Amino acid sequence: MILKNSLNFIIEFLNYSTEQIRKVYLSSKIYNKRISKIDDKFIEYKPSPNLLDCLIKYEKKKNNIENFYLNSIWTNKEINEKDYKKLHNFFWLFTIDLKSSKKITQSIILNWIETNQKYNSKNWQIDTLSKRIISWISNSRLSYEDSDQSYKIKFNNNIKKQVNHLINEITRSASVDDKMIGCAAIILTGLSYKDEKNLNYGLNLLKKIINFSFDNQGFPKSRSLRQLVFYLKYFILIREWLKESHNEIPDYLNEIIFCLGQSYNFIWQNTNQNLLFNGNHINKNYDFDKYLKFHNYKFKNESNEHGGYVILKNKNIILSIDLGPSPEKKFSKDYQSGALSFEIFFNNNKLVTNCGYFQNYKHQLNSISKSTATHSTLILDSRSSCKLKKDTDGILKVNQDLKVSKKFIVSEKNYWSITGSHDGYVKKYGVTHERKIEYFFDKYKFLGTDKLLKKKKFKSSNFEIRFHFEPGVKITKTQDEKSILIELENSGWKFSCKGHKIDVETGLYLGKKNSFVENQNIFISGNTLNENQEIIWEIIKI
Repeated sequence: MILKNSLNFIIEFLNYSTEQIRKVYLSSKIYNKRISKIDDKFIEYKPSPNLLDCLIKYEKKKNNIENFYLNSIWTNKEINEKDYKKLHNFFWLFTIDLKSSKKITQSIILNWIETNQKYNSKNWQIDTLSKRIISWISNSRLSYEDSDQSYKIKFNNNIKKQVNHLINEITRSASVDDKMIGCAAIILTGLSYKDEKNLNYGLNLLKKIINFSFDNQGFPKSRSLRQLVFYLKYFILIREWLKESHNEIPDYLNEIIFCLGQSYNFIWQNTNQNLLFNGNHINKNYDFDKYLKFHNYKFKNESNEHGGYVILKNKNIILSIDLGPSPEKKFSKDYQSGALSFEIFFNNNKLVTNCGYFQNYKHQLNSISKSTATHSTLILDSRSSCKLKKDTDGILKVNQDLKVSKKFIVSEKNYWSITGSHDGYVKKYGVTHERKIEYFFDKYKFLGTDKLLKKKKFKSSNFEIRFHFEPGVKITKTQDEKSILIELENSGWKFSCKGHKIDVETGLYLGKKNSFVENQNIFISGNTLNENQEIIWEIIKI
């Protein structure tokens, strides 16, 4: 143990030392000279700005460039990290009215170029730099057209210099999301400047990202629904750039868009609901749906199981459940320990929910939102079904995984049944959790059976089974304490569980991005016994 700790300390020290030396090198004259080796090509392909509509949130009211110019944006030192990145990635150019002054726009960009000739660790980060390149080129009507020769040379040279740095550093990035954005920027510069070398590099990198990040079904290995939409947007954007610039579209790009499109149709278009599994939060995709329709993308998926998720639906009810395993450690930065958790919708109102996800990993709510307790599922001894551990960057990742087995799905005209079990508690407590959820159409009744199956080295503990509700849903415990009433906007329901204690507790709902509000949850509690146990609960419409 001592030897292992010593080796870990030595490795961490060497990694830290290497990183510090590299930081010095990146800021040196030697490195600046290296990335300053550029050609004299000018922009030939200018992409349509509306191709970025899949990424940019639509602004009803366009801003005037004078608003940015008069505020002396580069001299503002009282700015937080988030706003600083937004400022330097130049995506705000997409909010500028095209009637604004090109002269002022170009003056702002020139001022940035002259202030940031060399690598700067704050605003040359891969995601910030890549978005800046994409924005500058995509907004060429404001940023480039009708400028003098001197400006164009400085503009082109700075873009190429940034791309040289991007190509040098992109493979070192631990974030696949950042690599995706960087890959898009490299491909765009290759297309815009007719640079075959950069274009081929970007397309080869794109193929590597696809091979690395997706399973055989074309579903993200992270199992993140939010990341699924992120990837689909960038793949389609790259395809539209290639199409508009009259370049060949690789088969592997068409294939991954087809597969991701099926996944997108499964988790969003078939339901039009936000499922709060594994890093997802409320994010309406209606504008993206309009974008897909405008560009003639049509996806279809009629299966009831995909990517480890099961979704059954009829006219009134949607029942969704996570029947997938935990992802590998390297894909688990947004994973939440929600095996066998479920959500129910009735007439577009969510009856049972998971609590959502707090994305900022530096906030304590990030670790809380990754726990099993924020899901509508079973918890042993207040511990998560997956063991998570912080990496060197402070991000919680899977350190001990879980597998799901005994999956069985029945979808008939008047009856549904979903069954699955996971081994996340076997090693610590010698317990397998098996869950079966049935739905009886004629009674509007959900019947749940949670089994605690004992294995070798069984260790007694307490258990809780939680059922979370959205803020505003009214929960009332009856006087006999044998049932709990649930009042939605459009219906009333009764929860009961014979033979076990049920109660109501206040918690936190994290469904909206990086925000929280109080909500309520029902929980069943008890202690595990030496023999196998069955906890049977019911939710019925009244």
